Amino acid sequence: MKLQKISKSCYAIINEKNRMCDANSGFINLGGGVLIDTQSDTRHAQMMMDLLSPISKEHPKFIVNTHEDCDHVFGNQLFRNSEIIAHKSVPERMKLVANPEHMKAPLENDKNNPGLKAVQKQLAEDYNFNDIELVLPTKLFDKQYTIDIEGNNIELIYVGPCHQVGDTIVYFPKEKVVFAGDVVFQNSIPVGWVGSYKNWFKCLDYIISLDPDVVVPGHGPICNKQGVLNFKNLLKHILTESKKYYDQGISSVEAAKHIDFKEYKDWKGANRAYMCIERAYREFSEMPEDTPWSITELFDIFYDTAKSRNIDIEF
Repeated sequence: MKLQKISKSCYAIINEKNRMCDANSGFINLGGGVLIDTQSDTRHAQMMMDLLSPISKEHPKFIVNTHEDCDHVFGNQLFRNSEIIAHKSVPERMKLVANPEHMKAPLENDKNNPGLKAVQKQLAEDYNFNDIELVLPTKLFDKQYTIDIEGNNIELIYVGPCHQVGDTIVYFPKEKVVFAGDVVFQNSIPVGWVGSYKNWFKCLDYIISLDPDVVVPGHGPICNKQGVLNFKNLLKHILTESKKYYDQGISSVEAAKHIDFKEYKDWKGANRAYMCIERAYREFSEMPEDTPWSITELFDIFYDTAKSRNIDIEF
């Protein structure tokens, strides 16, 4: 984990391993502080605060959860005295997808599944979910919410569902910075749990239209609007290639083993291509965009895809 100053008042906290749960956070050093996303467990949340301590001795006044996934909210319990802000969908979604007990159950009960065994091993290297208490947001908004700090407007803008239901970006116009959450990935193949490619493209176009100098993705190194465009082009490429496989009657599982990522071939997590392709297949067949995923099946397919592509088994 490293701290990176990105503008006069803004900082990015980057998890350099850039794997599942290695989420980024952000900090705006104004008026007591705005912290964007709280990491995957209490240890990493404390590591983040230790990095920030030379900059601000105060406990952050505001916390923003950009969406409901565990790697962005499991550190909330360290910030019970802060106002925790999120889209109105996030509390109920957190109970569903970020419940610590629900998360531990498949890892404990399905130890014979190679994918789950592998992801359990990876997560155990860095994370501990045993002490997690789910702390929900205290302030909810619908389409947009403004944090006014000493005349500086920090805009929270709902853009979901793209990656998840509650997808929110944090935009600081004065310093031309966007904290994008998981609607933007860099140097790693994304996952998308809920939503459509159409809405994801619309969201990325909107971020580009803001003309930011710096974008902090949910995973991977910081970028600019060109990086956002590159990410959009990756998604477009996956969608186009998926349609070719779909029209040939090739399953999404098989397509994931063979898709050519072209200039994105060095991005991490190529085994996660299955989720991107299956999501496209669901759209082609007009399945509901909130159709649930089987976690056990998903990680087993990720595992098999990595073996087939002869790449590192990581998630």
